[in-house]
Amino acid sequence: MTKVNSSPLILNGRTVANEVHKQIKDEMKQIVRENKRIPGLAVVLVGEDPASYTYVKNKEKACIELGLHSEVYRLPTNITEPELIKLIYSLNNNTNIDGILVQLPLPKHINTEKLLEQINPTKDVDGLHPYNLGNLLSGKGYLKPCTPQGVIEILKHYSINLKNKSAVVIGRSTLVGKPLALLLLEENVTVTIAHSKTNNLDKVSREADILICAAGKPKLVKRNWVKSESVVIDVGINKITENGVSKLVGDVDYDEVSAVCQAITPVPGGVGPVTIAMLMANTLKAYKRNNN
Repeated sequence: MTKVNSSPLILNGRTVANEVHKQIKDEMKQIVRENKRIPGLAVVLVGEDPASYTYVKNKEKACIELGLHSEVYRLPTNITEPELIKLIYSLNNNTNIDGILVQLPLPKHINTEKLLEQINPTKDVDGLHPYNLGNLLSGKGYLKPCTPQGVIEILKHYSINLKNKSAVVIGRSTLVGKPLALLLLEENVTVTIAHSKTNNLDKVSREADILICAAGKPKLVKRNWVKSESVVIDVGINKITENGVSKLVGDVDYDEVSAVCQAITPVPGGVGPVTIAMLMANTLKAYKRNNN
């Protein structure tokens, strides 16, 4: 029987993000003192998806708070692919912009992979250009995907021992699952990638010292999916309605799982804030590399 743990360690992403922000602010003060051009981030939002709109608003807010130059391009859903590519080219050539982020998902008539390939890899602060993903695979990643990088940042901030541990990552997307597995391997973690086609997913998950869920399915992970000494990282964020009330929940059933695991991220307030902090950090990294 799974041992009940009534008070797990809550891995507060806002605390971690604040630490990253402090480091960025210190570097920004130095840039201002030296009267240098400040780093710039351009975010491209296509359509009116409510979740994407909120994400972009939070990223814009973080730029302002940290003193970064911010440009947000809010474009109609029916924009054509050539028009969008033209904008990317102009941002590639804009000397005030160090980082370019295209908010995903894009409308179905836009080829996402093709569009991401148009971003100059040195400005790809989301780390999703094939060049940057290839460098990540070879262990030479510089601009790494923000959410996977944020997960590692949380684990390290809370001094979670990673060496010789086993991790199960539920989700195999290029955005989270695959790059996160590579980053865990760099930390000497033994990694299993699981997904919707994995047999006995609950049993596989129960073997993990560190369970990370990025499946996009609300409350997928239940109490009997985790062992008592496990660390649970919930990357998912889903909007659901319960008893007539709309709320945000993760891919993990928090009420059930928090009763048995050793540590867990909340939703909201877990991975999300650190993802944005990693975006700001990547923008600063791109700035420094491009201005050396």
